[in-house]
Amino acid sequence: MKRIARWIGIVVVLLLLAAVALPFLIDPNQFRPMLEAELSKALAREVKVGGLKLAILSGGVTADDLSIADDPAYSRTPFLHTRSLTLGVALWPLIVSRQLHVTQLTLDQPQIELLQSAAGDWNFSSLGGKPAAPAARADPPSAGFDLSVKLVKISNGRLTFAQQNSNAKARALDDVNVELRNFAAGAVFPFTLSAKLAGTGEIQLNGMAGPVNGANAAQTPVKVRVKLSGFDLAVAGFESSTGLAGLLSIDGVAASNGKTLFLNGRLKADQLKLAKNGSPAHEPVEFDFTLEHDLRRNSGVLRSGEIHIGSAPASLTGTYAPRADSTAVNTNFSGPAMGVPQLAAMLPAFGVVLPAGCSFQGGTASAKLSFTGPVEALVVDGSLGLNNTRLTGFDLGAKMSTVEKLAGIKTGPDTEIQTFAATVHMAPDGSRVEDIKFVAPALGELSGGGTVSPSQALDFKMRATLHTGGAALAMIGAKSGTGVPFLIEGTASNPVFRPDMKALVSGKVQSLSLLGGALGKKKK
Repeated sequence: MKRIARWIGIVVVLLLLAAVALPFLIDPNQFRPMLEAELSKALAREVKVGGLKLAILSGGVTADDLSIADDPAYSRTPFLHTRSLTLGVALWPLIVSRQLHVTQLTLDQPQIELLQSAAGDWNFSSLGGKPAAPAARADPPSAGFDLSVKLVKISNGRLTFAQQNSNAKARALDDVNVELRNFAAGAVFPFTLSAKLAGTGEIQLNGMAGPVNGANAAQTPVKVRVKLSGFDLAVAGFESSTGLAGLLSIDGVAASNGKTLFLNGRLKADQLKLAKNGSPAHEPVEFDFTLEHDLRRNSGVLRSGEIHIGSAPASLTGTYAPRADSTAVNTNFSGPAMGVPQLAAMLPAFGVVLPAGCSFQGGTASAKLSFTGPVEALVVDGSLGLNNTRLTGFDLGAKMSTVEKLAGIKTGPDTEIQTFAATVHMAPDGSRVEDIKFVAPALGELSGGGTVSPSQALDFKMRATLHTGGAALAMIGAKSGTGVPFLIEGTASNPVFRPDMKALVSGKVQSLSLLGGALGKKKK
């Protein structure tokens, strides 16, 4: 037993001595020309590798520099550059026959720039395609070379996405970590990716890719699970350029055939803001969607989309496409029976303001809207409706003191709304609300239309058709059903109602002096 232990000890000592001595006996730099040649051939790009060092105990070879040339049609700067490269090698072939069998490749903190042309091609599309012209170099040694990589890793990298010859802001993924296992260009291989988007939010991909498309690497098939969390649109710069803000998360499944990306899943948005003059919505929005994206044109079709605002269901479908340095959309929103309070919680996101201290209780709402134009200057057209709801904290009768006196009615601190319908047009230069039909049981019917400026200034011409007669109306010979014209001015948060005297005069209302007395005292 002691003899066995002694021999084991001797073997261990010899192995340790060999491990210490081997780096002095084998110069890994003799493999550098061969390594550069084989990598250049495999990638169809010129590859430069820095000085190599052998690390026997870790079973690898390290390089202090690596660069891969870009497609000259895109850039003269490297497509990829990293200051640290580690190659996992098979030690026995290296020791016995001086053959370099690479089994693992790790890039530490690489900088990778992805550029897309106006035609939709990427600068990495030609990777692995037609071999580049060989650079002048010494003849490689006769030792064998086997690039069967079992594991490819990227640690703490940075991916930059940009449009070639465009002023559009480049987007970046930071802290990129990638693993490709059992990588072979002609086979399907598993991969994972994790990264941070523009310094905010995290994305995780887990799926399968391959076989690599030899004619166009960008068209390699992929199937992947996508998870995005904590992506802040404002921090990423969308608020300053488009007005969009909020915290997004996505959980979905994506598949690409190399030309079209198919994505379906659920998006959740908290504190969503959709207009430059808007403010964060009070309710989260969840969106189940199915999307088809053209990878070359950067355009797509939203095949189906179901929006959940609280318990209020609605649908959104349409298309999007690049326009200059922006993205233009053409979508349709339909919500036939939404809860009014939940929908009202979304109004701030569009820059719509309710009178101060007011809120909706109960009732249902309907909306049919189209959204068109670039995302930073959306135009919204369509119709809105409310049924059997209450606007609390807003005494419409008190605001319309003139009409209240004429009709001889009394109202309370809230406004009951039986029905409301209108057509709307909202744009960056202001909004129009037309064909208003408003039925309040305590007052009657209000109709008309007007505008809302970007600063929320109101300019409406309205008419109140009263359901009940009053003393003032009787004194001027008016009957129930008389239309009384009035104006709405001020701001959306503090509207001001006053009689439209010009319309009253043009309407040939009799006894103006008596009417003036009735109108002269307004409630404050």
